[in-house]
Amino acid sequence: MLKRTLSLVLAAACCAFAQLPGSNPKVTAAPINRVTVPQGGKAKVELVFRVMPGFHINSNKPNSDLYIPTAMKFDAPTDISIAGMHYPAGELLSLPFDPDTKLSVYTGDITVTGLVLAAKSAPRGTYRVHGDLRYQACDNRSCYPPSTVPIAFDVTVAKPASTSVHHNPAQSPHIHN
Repeated sequence: MLKRTLSLVLAAACCAFAQLPGSNPKVTAAPINRVTVPQGGKAKVELVFRVMPGFHINSNKPNSDLYIPTAMKFDAPTDISIAGMHYPAGELLSLPFDPDTKLSVYTGDITVTGLVLAAKSAPRGTYRVHGDLRYQACDNRSCYPPSTVPIAFDVTVAKPASTSVHHNPAQSPHIHN
């Protein structure tokens, strides 16, 4: 009886360990370069993620409303916003158990780009932008609960580029040849 109880406790502990956060497949984020944007201007930001080998994640535009799309969410400081997010096209994948269904997925390295916008009223300085990549990872047999990868990067708001206006000199009303 003790041996059977011990076996059940050990089996339950193993199952519980398999469900711990962090034991699911992961997507990692590469370090993000500092973005410099002029007051009232915009600048490109590039976010690179790596899907672990043996796994795939749904693309930003999966082929069914039933699938969770990969998407970025940002928490930016006042007067700074992130817009114009561009996700790569997904690659079509069929799984052995359903070869007729094509899934739109990401594997390996993926790059997501966007624009950092600074309001004209944004004070100059360096600010930290935080965000999350939300995704659902799957392997060839099953899918795992949705997860997120936190990201953060610095945005430096700089003085706007000087705009020099070139005026033509006043013209004489008389034309001299």
